[in-house]
Amino acid sequence: MSVKQTLPSDFPTPSWFEYSIRVYPHHTDYAGIVWHGAYVQWLEAARVECLQSWGLTYNDLVEQGCSLPVVDLSIQYHRPLLMGMDALVCAWLRPPKKLRLQWDYAIRSGDRQTLYTTATITLVPVDRQGKLMRQLPPILQDILNSYCTS
Repeated sequence: MSVKQTLPSDFPTPSWFEYSIRVYPHHTDYAGIVWHGAYVQWLEAARVECLQSWGLTYNDLVEQGCSLPVVDLSIQYHRPLLMGMDALVCAWLRPPKKLRLQWDYAIRSGDRQTLYTTATITLVPVDRQGKLMRQLPPILQDILNSYCTS
């Protein structure tokens, strides 16, 4: 079995946002292997930090009456992350299709040679009453127009 794994051939390869993580004891089970739920937290942190690097905070969205709940989540675990390891959560937002925002992720070793996890998360904008918005808030649409190109 090869130690080095690669992304699937259909996985996009533009510039990815990188978010550094370290595996602490509270991320792991009794055997020192990362608990599956910790990955979801890291994916969200990378997504929020990526948007913030583009000039959009989650508070900005809330002030616009918008929330972005997850409607689909798929994670593939290729290799385990262990207590004490450092890794990079690489995130990329695909150009939006209507109101769906699809994020792709790869969690890799710091030297980018080992692939631990891949994931895809789909979000949709909802208003304060939890109803699907008919269009993206202008503040979000402007950011997407600037950073998400086909």
